[in-house]
Amino acid sequence: MLDIYTIGEEILTVKCKKVVTFDSSLKLLVDAMFETMDEADGVGLAAPQVGIDMRLFVVDDHDGVRREFINPEIVETSMENVALEEGCLSIPGVYHDIERPAQVTVQAQDMNGKTFKLKADALLARAIQHENDHLNGVVFIDRLDEKEREKMIKAYTKKNHLKKGSIK
Repeated sequence: MLDIYTIGEEILTVKCKKVVTFDSSLKLLVDAMFETMDEADGVGLAAPQVGIDMRLFVVDDHDGVRREFINPEIVETSMENVALEEGCLSIPGVYHDIERPAQVTVQAQDMNGKTFKLKADALLARAIQHENDHLNGVVFIDRLDEKEREKMIKAYTKKNHLKKGSIK
């Protein structure tokens, strides 16, 4: 099990570095990320959420398909947007509707460094976009207007008994 970093941690605000080494330690990290995600009852988990500066995330679409996305790039999005409630393992207990494209096409690499392209919709498309945001230093509440974002931070701070102003 890996520790999940929560909002306020600097690693959640940085644009992550490209993965260049595909070896057994990467496989161990991916396995540990899946285990951590499962234990936390998540749909996806990005490397910066476990304190690692790498362009990598894992997703379980709950249809029995688990995928790792290494050095992902969203290469196409649909014109249609959908607003659905999102939460995040790095901001536990806080949920808000977020508007995102209904479909995405992502290009990424697997654990062996092999490039693949995947077109996704529904929950998988949303998870890919959410986790990819993490690789660019964006958490889902950053997509809200300033007033709503402050409201979500206040709710999180109160729920977790944190000091006011401890999260920017």
